[in-house]
Amino acid sequence: MTGGVLFAGILMLCQGVVAALEGIAALADGDVYGDVGEYLYRISLTGWGWIHLVLGVCVAVTGAALLKGTGWARVTGIVFASLNLFAHFLFLPYAPLWSVIVIGLDIFVIWALAAYRDPGWAPGDALRRP
Repeated sequence: MTGGVLFAGILMLCQGVVAALEGIAALADGDVYGDVGEYLYRISLTGWGWIHLVLGVCVAVTGAALLKGTGWARVTGIVFASLNLFAHFLFLPYAPLWSVIVIGLDIFVIWALAAYRDPGWAPGDALRRP
């Protein structure tokens, strides 16, 4: 595992925990998130709470799997980082600064997981038969 994938796993684990906490805060109906008024993609805070909670748990589990070095975690990490990026883009009116930070981190995670090449892999390996 290279440094980029290791860092992506750590970021996903941390982002997942924070997103789950965001979801819990939205579900608690506190004054954490204010009313944003008219917004094209308006979803109730309860809806956002469940979205962030479920997505946060999935991102955290995938980040932990990346740190363990499981094979399925790279593709799953790209999928969940993309979903997290999209969710935070739609969540921009509620938490603009934090959403922009998460979007930037998700772009790094997607790049790090997509650019990773196994050190023992050669370009023609898939075509060779044992």
